[in-house]
Amino acid sequence: MPGFFFPHSNMTELNGKDDCKLAEGKIHKKKQKAFGADLKNYLKCMVPRIESGIKTSNSRNFMLSAEEVIQWSQSLEKLLASQSGQGVFREFLKSEFSEENIEFWLACEDYKKTKSDHLQGKAERIYEEFVQSDAIKQINIDYQMREATAKRAQDPTHTSFDEAQKTVYILMERDSYPRFLKSKAYLNLLNQLQTNTSK
Repeated sequence: MPGFFFPHSNMTELNGKDDCKLAEGKIHKKKQKAFGADLKNYLKCMVPRIESGIKTSNSRNFMLSAEEVIQWSQSLEKLLASQSGQGVFREFLKSEFSEENIEFWLACEDYKKTKSDHLQGKAERIYEEFVQSDAIKQINIDYQMREATAKRAQDPTHTSFDEAQKTVYILMERDSYPRFLKSKAYLNLLNQLQTNTSK
């Protein structure tokens, strides 16, 4: 959990275990509420450009169409092939407290494109962040795969994380992805884009 700054006057209020649990509960509720706002803001960044048809230099590849969003429902592969699809799906996973899955998958995709002389450093970072048993963003893989991945990361090749990445992909495909397609976030975005197209 990230560190939280409490003003000096509140430090005495959080000295018991019950107080800490109460504070954590409030933070958890705030995080759930914040997801709606975060996703709304994220989508607002994309949707006004669609409505106005304005293309700015940095949004050139960030224009969304109803067709693209419909394609996301065809497969997880198509969703992840889209930059904006990755962003919307990541926001959804944040709401389910499982964004480490897409972050690990993207880190592995980046790792595969890494020059050989930089593999060691990137392998260590990915292992420490996602794979080791006390990793901050630990992915959900079994003990045997964790051990096998640890060995491969010590003497890294471009395929060191392939098995773990495949496992995480299947987990997202079977678990989070179907829920994403039924989520208000996805359905509202699709509905809004289809409404704009039909105008």
